[in-house]
Amino acid sequence: MTTFEAAAGQRPVARGWLNAAGHRTALNVFMVVVLAHWAEHLVQAYQIWVLDRPRPQSRGVLGQFFPWLVSSEWLHYGYALVMLIGLFALRKGFTGRSLTWWTIALVIQFWHHIEHLLLFIQAQSHTMFFGKAVPTSVAQLVFPRVELHLFYNTIVFLPMVVAMFLHLRPSRAERDAAACSCAAKPV
Repeated sequence: MTTFEAAAGQRPVARGWLNAAGHRTALNVFMVVVLAHWAEHLVQAYQIWVLDRPRPQSRGVLGQFFPWLVSSEWLHYGYALVMLIGLFALRKGFTGRSLTWWTIALVIQFWHHIEHLLLFIQAQSHTMFFGKAVPTSVAQLVFPRVELHLFYNTIVFLPMVVAMFLHLRPSRAERDAAACSCAAKPV
């Protein structure tokens, strides 16, 4: 804490509003974004496997109205970056076991972000990697894109859910170490 922050009665930026008083609000907003993204992928999966639409016409909800948006790597990379930033920015509000699970989600999302960065670079440079005709990520060499992204979203989302559960129901020591008031106080 700087002298100025101490004199002003402020917390350091690292534990500022976002990870203290505003942590619950920020987590709720972040989770709305995450769940909206999940909904897009689930609608796309439904279109492919239940409605039996060809993959190029299975564009989720947004893609039905803005097909160019879904085929753009800008959207996918942008979301991967938002997820990475959100997981990183909200991390300092977690303690103990919830911090461990949130960090697991962050590490997996970091790799997911790298995969999207590879796709983004290929799309922007018009230089395809791995001898493919379309932008291809490392894991796409083994798994189809739709299934791969459902998998990535699942393995990032599950540790987030565990982290949120533990964060909202902390042990006494975790509650005492927390800077936020997300957890209900014991009665």
